[in-house]
Amino acid sequence: MERTDIRVIYGDTDRMGVVYYANYLRYFEAARNEFVRAKGLRYRDLEEVHGLQLPVAEAQVSYVSPARYDDLITVEISLAELRRASARFGYRVVRGPDLLATGSTLHACVDGEGRIRRLPPEVRQRLTSGETPLEHPKG
Repeated sequence: MERTDIRVIYGDTDRMGVVYYANYLRYFEAARNEFVRAKGLRYRDLEEVHGLQLPVAEAQVSYVSPARYDDLITVEISLAELRRASARFGYRVVRGPDLLATGSTLHACVDGEGRIRRLPPEVRQRLTSGETPLEHPKG
């Protein structure tokens, strides 16, 4: 599991002074980017070297407690599932000991034309280093 700290900026909040619900997906993306980087990869390399993209095919968020302006929140991320051509990440957003939200994103592996492609072995190996994702034969 990797952790990314994020300071809530004023622009992330709504009129009620709490983080606007869709911004949690941005927080997930920031944590996912850092997760991939911590595994020795960069999204840019997936695109430029491997010719692959990982678009979000599904996103889910469950909100527990609100985050507010200037809160320091932590997004915990793990690789929840790895298939031949997709990856699912799980997230927990916390402020200190308080759980704020949980969620997941499912990413398809596609080429520049949008066709499904298998994740290259070296990418799979890097993504799973230190992780124990569920392996499935299809997907």
